Amino acid sequence: MSGEVEREEAGGRATVRLLTRPLAAALWRGRAEPATPSPPWPFGLRWTRFIGIGRLPFGLVAQGFDLLLAVILLFSGIPVLAERLSGPPPYHPPYAPDVAPPPHPSPTFGAVVLAVWLAAPLALRRRHPLGAWRLAASGMVVSALLIQTNDRFIPSGVIAMLFVLYLVAVRCSRETTIGVALVTVLGAGLLQPRTAAGAAVLIALPLLVGFLVRTRQASRRELEQQERRHRDAEAVLLERQRIARELHDVVAHHMSMIAIQAEAAPYKTPDVPQTTREDLAEIRATALDALREMRRILGVLRQEDGAVTAPQPSLERLDELLAGARGTGLEVASQVKGDLTDLPPGVGLTAYRIVQEALSNAMRHAPGSAVGVEVARGGGILRLSIVNGPAAPGHSPTPSPPGAGHGLVGMRERVAMLGGDLSAVPLADGGFAVTANLPETTPPDTASSTNTGRPGTSAS
Repeated sequence: MSGEVEREEAGGRATVRLLTRPLAAALWRGRAEPATPSPPWPFGLRWTRFIGIGRLPFGLVAQGFDLLLAVILLFSGIPVLAERLSGPPPYHPPYAPDVAPPPHPSPTFGAVVLAVWLAAPLALRRRHPLGAWRLAASGMVVSALLIQTNDRFIPSGVIAMLFVLYLVAVRCSRETTIGVALVTVLGAGLLQPRTAAGAAVLIALPLLVGFLVRTRQASRRELEQQERRHRDAEAVLLERQRIARELHDVVAHHMSMIAIQAEAAPYKTPDVPQTTREDLAEIRATALDALREMRRILGVLRQEDGAVTAPQPSLERLDELLAGARGTGLEVASQVKGDLTDLPPGVGLTAYRIVQEALSNAMRHAPGSAVGVEVARGGGILRLSIVNGPAAPGHSPTPSPPGAGHGLVGMRERVAMLGGDLSAVPLADGGFAVTANLPETTPPDTASSTNTGRPGTSAS
């Protein structure tokens, strides 16, 4: 029994906190987000560049507009306040034209102070939107209590409040905005109950528009952050690839030369002692081990996240890859010769990526085409052939997205690291053929022997 009572008390406290937190955030605890230092011109107002105004900073123009509107509301609110603070005018019968109508009351000091109080939040809303709302709300409460007529709300104060509410919804959190809405609607209903329903609708409009604008701005900021993270990650990846190429071109070349010279040294001098031969053989083995380790490091450098965090695919998943291609509409026929279960990890991964890239290109540039995939293993060589025909009738090629076009470059780089060769050529019928020969054992002098046709230039 006591446990149920404790749970009910805890639930009651949670409900009270849920109700009071928005009110506390609106009245004293909440803070608005800082304004954007140099906000851009809204899309709908960019036409103002043709008349010169749009060439000025938007923040300066917006603040100037608020000041101008605040001045207009100030001078329009003073006579209304002077009239309503003095009470209703004496009765003037319409059938007595010889009787002069009562004069309008002259503005008093109190009317001027209240007019400034009601208009000032509009000039302050861009710097302190939540403080401007608190100032506007307190001004409307004081003026409503002092007014002697039935219409307790001054039009200038209402207009300023609507502008302030919009910016509160744009710059404040959801909890604070809810608290502001509750306090404003409750205050309008208590001060003038007969217009409570209309006031609630009028208050909800700027809050809803401001909330939608805030949501759109948040989505835009998130998109910009994602693009910035993508650019940073791409820059890091490019730098890693540059470092990998330098290691491949310089260090791997020298290690290969060390291995070759250590292997050739005993043949230059026939009477080399056996101990020296063993030392040279150990040097050659150490150099080859260093080359293999370097190739592993180069593979890590070329990865986006800088580390292998998941099992890498191999040709053991070839059937899954081909099934996915068939699901896109390609007519894929495959032929496998030899056992593919114990391929070296680097060879299997490279072969998988080549087949994957070739099928992706066929999906993009020749949708619905017939594709032949042949994989043959024998004599220490893994041979790949992926040939696709032209696009099927009724299918149109999909243009490559901006920044794409590095697929063939990546395939050539992977094959060059293994000491193999790759050919990617268009066919006369509009198709495309990709063939590759991947040695299962990478020769130690791959870094220096694989080139692009220019002396001293590495393939990668």
